[in-house]
Amino acid sequence: MQVYNGRLSSKNVWGKVVLYLREHRQVALHVACGDITDVSIDGNDLIINIEDGMIYNLLVDGKRQIENAVRWQGLELNVKVNIKNIELSSADQDIKKLKDLFGDKLVIKGGKNGI
Repeated sequence: MQVYNGRLSSKNVWGKVVLYLREHRQVALHVACGDITDVSIDGNDLIINIEDGMIYNLLVDGKRQIENAVRWQGLELNVKVNIKNIELSSADQDIKKLKDLFGDKLVIKGGKNGI
């Protein structure tokens, strides 16, 4: 098995993955992957880091198509999809708890309210 050291650009490989998905009419995957920018290559692994659980599920379900896109480039990389944990500030955590308790009845004026 070939180990890819710093010679490969993860952004270049990922751009070709997105192109492959578009050309092969994988519309949902193409749209989801088009917004992903946190991609790296570590050894023989193409690592895709995302923050959204729905996109994570879509990528896991479409992993075979992503692997095909990597092989189409003549590469033998293992595709790994990671979901990042987003740490909320204590204020944001409190707001989220209040929204969970009161739902639409809670109105927050000023600051962030998209939590």
